[in-house]
Amino acid sequence: MTKQTVQPEVQDQYEAYPYPARDPRDEKKRLITGSPSNLAELNHYLFAGRRDFSKPFRVLVAGGGTGDATIMLAQQLADASLNGKGFEGQVTYLDLSTASRAIAEARATERGLTNITFINGSLLDLPNLDLEPFDYIDCCGVLHHLNQPKDGLKALASVLKDDGGMGLMVYGEYGREGVYPMQALLRDLCKNCSSLAEKVKLTRRLLEKLPASNSFNRNPFVIDHKASDAELVDLLLHSCDRAYTVPQIEDLVASATLKVASFVEPVRYQLETYLKDSKLQQASVGLSAMEKAAIAEKLASNMKLHVFYVSRHLGTVADLSDAEKAIPVLREMKPEQLSTSLKKTPALKSNLDGVPINIPLPRLAAAIAGRCDGQKNLTDIFSDLKELDSRLEWDVFVQQFTVFYKAFNSLNHLFLRYS
Repeated sequence: MTKQTVQPEVQDQYEAYPYPARDPRDEKKRLITGSPSNLAELNHYLFAGRRDFSKPFRVLVAGGGTGDATIMLAQQLADASLNGKGFEGQVTYLDLSTASRAIAEARATERGLTNITFINGSLLDLPNLDLEPFDYIDCCGVLHHLNQPKDGLKALASVLKDDGGMGLMVYGEYGREGVYPMQALLRDLCKNCSSLAEKVKLTRRLLEKLPASNSFNRNPFVIDHKASDAELVDLLLHSCDRAYTVPQIEDLVASATLKVASFVEPVRYQLETYLKDSKLQQASVGLSAMEKAAIAEKLASNMKLHVFYVSRHLGTVADLSDAEKAIPVLREMKPEQLSTSLKKTPALKSNLDGVPINIPLPRLAAAIAGRCDGQKNLTDIFSDLKELDSRLEWDVFVQQFTVFYKAFNSLNHLFLRYS
C-alpha cells in the first residue's frame, strides 16, 4: 500500500498562516477552553467519570496548531496534579507547522507550563514514532484536511491505549452550505495569483462584492473568515478540505474499530429538540441513536462542525447507576450565580444557532444548582436539602436531580464524576 502523506500545499499554508491566530501575551489574562478535551468533559464521556487526574495521564494533541487544546489540557492537568506542575511529557504536541509550534511553545512559556513535549511531524507517521500509548488523544480540525482521513484515524488508534479515548472534530456538511462552491470559485478566480497572500487580498475584495443571492453570503453560521487572514485561508483557500454527515462519521469511526461515545452538545443530536409533534416523534420509534442523530442533523441543517468522543468500547459515559456517590460538576457556570438565576427563571433557555430551546426544570433546581461545587456528591447534597425540608425523600430527590442533570448535560454544562 502506498504511504499516505500530507499535501505540501497544506504544510505551506500553515507555515504562512499559523492557525488559529493567537498572541502568546494573551495567556497572562485568560485560558482558552472548549470542546472537546475539557478534563471534566472527557472524564464524563470517556472514563465514566472515574479518572483521577492527579495520577499519570498521557495525552496526545495531534495537529496541535497554535496550541489551544495543548495549553488547555496541560494547564488543567497541571492544576489537577499534586505538585501543581503535572508530569514530565504528560502532553505531547504534534504538528507539521514550525510556525504554529513556535506560537504554541511561546504560549506554554508565558504560563510556565513544563509538562509538554513538542514534536514536528505528521499524525500519519505516528505508528513509526516509537511513542508510548496515550490515554487520550485530541484531534480537532485535522482529519478532514487529509487525502485519506481513514488512514489518519487508524494512525491515531495505533497509539491509543485499549481503555483510552479520543476527542475529535470534523466539519459538518449542512452547516457549511456555500463554503465549497466558494472554494471552487476562488480556485478559478485566483489561478493567476503568484502567492497565497495575493489570494487572500483578492478573496477579501470578492467577499465585499458578493451578491445577496450567493449561498455563502446567505449562510449566517460560517463567519470564521472575519476573525483574521489565518481563519480566511483555512476556510476558503484550503487545498484539501471535506465535510461530514453523521452517517459518514459513523463509517469513519468504524473504519478504525472505534465507537462514538457521544456527540457534543448532546441536545443538538436529539430528535425531540426539533420534533415537538407526537406523531412525528412516534415515526422515529425503533431507530438507533445514530439514525436519530442523522435525522436531527438534517432537521437542524446548521451544524458547521461535529465534536464527538470515541473509544474502543461502549459504556464509557458516566451515568447515575451509583447515584449516592455521583458528584455533579459544572463545566463553566458558578453554582451561586446559577442558583440565583434559576430562582428567577426555573427553566434552562438557550439558542442553538437559530433553534431556541426552553427546558423546564424541577422544583429543586435552584437548590441543587447552588450545591454543585464539584466536591459534594448526591448524598451530601441530599443531606443539605433534607435539613431544609425534613419531608424530602431520597427517591424524590434523585428523580428531581435526574431531570436537572439531563437538562444541563444535554447542553454540556454539567457532568458526573466519581471519586
